[in-house]
Amino acid sequence: MTATTENTQRATPETGSRRNEKVGNVVSTKMQKTIVVEVEMRKAHPKYKRIVRSSKKFYAHDEQNSARVGDVVRIRESRPLSKLKRWALEEIVRRSSLSQIEDTAPSAS
Repeated sequence: MTATTENTQRATPETGSRRNEKVGNVVSTKMQKTIVVEVEMRKAHPKYKRIVRSSKKFYAHDEQNSARVGDVVRIRESRPLSKLKRWALEEIVRRSSLSQIEDTAPSAS
């Protein structure tokens, strides 16, 4: 497996946990306590050596419903929580500017 820029799978030495972690963008928050995170993987083609981008969506558990669409989040592998959910929200790396605009719009009106 090749090293990727943002979407590395690593075990953090601080926590001692060996569970996989991925970084991606939140695509959907329409379910309760669940977010859909799209992780982009960049890999060199074996024959042509061109960088090929591929993406995969993961369902992650968000207990407080704190993530918004467009946020960059880190998710961690966990036990199966439902048919599709096998990941849990670890932290919000970067907030989306779109979610800040949406939050201030209702209070202004």
